[in-house]
Amino acid sequence: MTVRRIVVLGVSGAGKSTLAREVARVVDAPHVELDAIQHGPDWTTPPDDEFRERLAAATAGPAWVVDGNLAALTADVLWHRADLIVWLDLPLWVAVPRLLRRSTVRIVRRTVLWNGNRERPGFLVGRNSVVAWAVRARRRHLAEYPDRLARAGVPWVRLRSTAAVARWLAGFSAVSRRPPGTGRPGPASR
Repeated sequence: MTVRRIVVLGVSGAGKSTLAREVARVVDAPHVELDAIQHGPDWTTPPDDEFRERLAAATAGPAWVVDGNLAALTADVLWHRADLIVWLDLPLWVAVPRLLRRSTVRIVRRTVLWNGNRERPGFLVGRNSVVAWAVRARRRHLAEYPDRLARAGVPWVRLRSTAAVARWLAGFSAVSRRPPGTGRPGPASR
């Protein structure tokens, strides 16, 4: 089976977008960030139906790699159409420092994100900070994802360390570059 439609899940800072960009390059597919669909100007969010319509349109083609969570909004539109779901279940001691570095750099550089949005200093502290969000999201993922993924009817993999992510990506890249019907790597991976 050729894997061309992939969903990448995980908490903020786990490396979803980084992995999804690389996988999209390997399978020659568009990379779709759920954050770009979810976060409108001034961090507004579209109504659920509009979000689902945008997601369906962004993944209408035969190949795509989507990163993000929002399982309550995406699973019924996306997961059953995926060839593979990759769950980056890295520990918080890995994800949180990455998240703090990324957000700090974005704030200092005033990086423009999706639809003109920029992170602000308030995103780093308090009950609604990106760190608090990651901690709550990880608890939710640990409680929900194993059962939800088992019921999805789609192959999935759970990666729990940066080494596991690197090994999986190397293996996925090698297999994806093999000519169909052969057990040998194609020219790109030799």
